[in-house]
Amino acid sequence: MLESASALVQEYADLEKQLADPAVFGEGGDPALVRRMTKRYAELGPTVAAYHAWHAATDDLATARELAKDDAGFAAEVPALEQTLASAEDTLRRLLVPRDPDDDRDVILEVKAGEGGEESALFAGDLLRMYLRYAERRGWKTEVIDATESDLGGYKDVQVAVKAKGSTEPGEAPWARLKYEGGVHRVQRVPVTESQGRIHTSAAGVLVMPEAEEVEVTIDPNDLKIDVYRSSGPGGQSVNTTDSAVRITHVPTGTVVSCQNEKSQLQNKESAMRVLRARLHALAKEAADAEASAARRSQIRTVDRSERIRTYNFPENRISDHRTGFKSYNLDTVLDGDLDPVVQSAVEADEAAQMAAVAQGQ
Repeated sequence: MLESASALVQEYADLEKQLADPAVFGEGGDPALVRRMTKRYAELGPTVAAYHAWHAATDDLATARELAKDDAGFAAEVPALEQTLASAEDTLRRLLVPRDPDDDRDVILEVKAGEGGEESALFAGDLLRMYLRYAERRGWKTEVIDATESDLGGYKDVQVAVKAKGSTEPGEAPWARLKYEGGVHRVQRVPVTESQGRIHTSAAGVLVMPEAEEVEVTIDPNDLKIDVYRSSGPGGQSVNTTDSAVRITHVPTGTVVSCQNEKSQLQNKESAMRVLRARLHALAKEAADAEASAARRSQIRTVDRSERIRTYNFPENRISDHRTGFKSYNLDTVLDGDLDPVVQSAVEADEAAQMAAVAQGQ
């Protein structure tokens, strides 16, 4: 597996040579090709550096073992060099794990209330706040695209775009971190609507989609059914006197998207199309993964308490991730945006599973 990195090293050298050619950037050059080459060159950089470090560690250990036959001083260095080689091997193996092509993308994240009525909607609001705070901690920009509030100030459904500011290191973009949040989140606490002080269980669903550019997803206008209606707020009251809300149905896939937050019909249509592109991109990705028999972490789209990825227990101040076994008793700080340890447990579990699959030749 490690020796196969030599092909990537050669690709890196070829790209370096091409990017050093002034003709590539001159008149008549292809800017899109240059962007792809530059991006690929940056992606390969850490792997190439790790390969050279592994190769150097291998040579150093071999030399020390050879010299140790005649000099005990070199024999004493062997254990440390073995540890250096093991560390270099581990780093290189991780970098050789097939990378999610969407890892450098921004995302559209949707939180939807499920079982539990108003309590579920309030919990959906708590999750939204957690993600907004988490994005703030990581220096990402957020934009609420559309939201349907509940009577008590929670959210029946809310969609938010999360964008990185500028370029990001591998594995640090919104999709690379937030893709593990997709699924059903369960909460256990005493609801504000509970007069007897009993602990209730409710759930909210989270869907995370990599955001797609307009040029990446082709949508035939003839495949769209567009309806307009008046925006409504909590309790069903109208919040606009014109038909500014927009509902778009993509007939071939049955995908339905609606937006009502903006004041104009055109703005709501643009927002709805943005979400539609992300959903169609996600559907295409799922279809491609299924066709290639690739193991992909699934996101639960039915908000059922029995199909959960995480539990938030307020009485014990405990958060538990049921996929990774992660558990901690700082729920209050996690809900305030300190989500990285939870996310990292999913990243490491995913990496371990992929490394095991690669090692088995799958």
